[in-house]
Amino acid sequence: MSNMDYKAILNEIKPNEAEKNEILDISNEIISKINQIASEEEIICEAKLVGSVAKETFLKGNGDIDIFISFSLNTSIDDLKEKGLFLAHKTAIELNADVVEKYASHPYLTIYINGQEVDIVPCYDIENSDQIKSAVDRTILHTEYIKKHLNADQKDEVILLKKFMKEIGVYGSEFKVGGFAGYLCEMLILKYETFKNTLIQSSKWRYNGVIDLEDHKTFKLFKDPLIAIDPTDKNRNVGAALSLEKMNDFVFASRNYLSSDDDKRLSFFYPLNRKNISKDFILNSFNNRESKTILISFSLPKMAMDNVYPQISKTTQSLKNKLEDIGFKIIYTSFWSDEKAIGLILIEFDSWRLSKYDENIGPKIYYKTACEEFIEAHGDNVFLKNQFLVQKKERKFRTPEDLINFIFKNEENIKILKIGKDLKNSILNEYKLFSINEFLDNLDENNPENDENFLFFLDDYLNPSQHLKR
Repeated sequence: MSNMDYKAILNEIKPNEAEKNEILDISNEIISKINQIASEEEIICEAKLVGSVAKETFLKGNGDIDIFISFSLNTSIDDLKEKGLFLAHKTAIELNADVVEKYASHPYLTIYINGQEVDIVPCYDIENSDQIKSAVDRTILHTEYIKKHLNADQKDEVILLKKFMKEIGVYGSEFKVGGFAGYLCEMLILKYETFKNTLIQSSKWRYNGVIDLEDHKTFKLFKDPLIAIDPTDKNRNVGAALSLEKMNDFVFASRNYLSSDDDKRLSFFYPLNRKNISKDFILNSFNNRESKTILISFSLPKMAMDNVYPQISKTTQSLKNKLEDIGFKIIYTSFWSDEKAIGLILIEFDSWRLSKYDENIGPKIYYKTACEEFIEAHGDNVFLKNQFLVQKKERKFRTPEDLINFIFKNEENIKILKIGKDLKNSILNEYKLFSINEFLDNLDENNPENDENFLFFLDDYLNPSQHLKR
């Protein structure tokens, strides 16, 4: 390929007419059914198609359908919830669809029909951001804005950008990813016009960069890594969920893409080649590091994963801080979940057995009273080191396992951590501690998909930035 053939790539990643028509047919059937039931029940509302399907910016095989049921502004929030869920449930029953009730700013329904996943969400029918009453309301404004401003060619550019971001691991604004929302991708194309120019411009980004399509000039309200003022709401940063890490990943990957030849550039649109990934390969890679890695496993609370992941992250960071306070040198930490039953915290140590004695630093020698009190408290184990009195004391915890088992021993000890409130009981009652060797030896051979996802997680851990460099 002497020049990147984006048309050929689009032929593989863009939904064809048959897929688009199938998704639109299902969407229209659901919308018609909701509006029909609403009419029969004398409920005043209107179902609308929103999101990437409505904007024609979804990836092949990723046409998740979003249908919002909009109610007038004078509807109470209780009525909106009750009537919205009633209409969604009755629609699912009449269409013989499977359902799962979920919760964002308020309850909504996900239904599964003809192999498609459809979110049915009640909202308020707003005309501008001043009328917003619930967090989901602005989605209709976003859909209308993008449909009005994004031309046909730019829709293809958005699809290229989304695919690129997905393969480098920065697409999705949920906490697990902390990356770019679909709406933010569309805004980037409106700003920079093409996929390639978006990469050229993003390769020059700095912290606190500003994208302000409607020139609202409200960027001083925000302190985020990327400030993308919502065209439909001057007081909102569309980039608020984007972590600094994922923004930096995108900048780094953009530079790598632009400096690569066309064959290498092509690889950025496809999953990594992981043919050699196996338990033995991963285990040998860890052993080659000559460090020590432990895993803490626990069961997941029954709640939305977007609420669980922040708690796992908080717990991991707090445990890392406590271990380092004691004196252990940690190389990296990470966490993983199968999003069904199991959560894991991974901690890799550069040192994992501390010396028998530690030093407790006391007052400077110049403070006579303080020194006398320190000596009285600690007796003969006190000596002078430089200008400080120091107590020599035997360590209570010499290995990470000692400290972790102590912390998770009971409800009183665990208080020394800042632990996710919904994880506390799971960890207290069911945590297990493994070396990386033990855990890999005990992988469930009857669950190949779960094993593969976990091995991919470990592969990414062992090879940071491999998605970004290709």
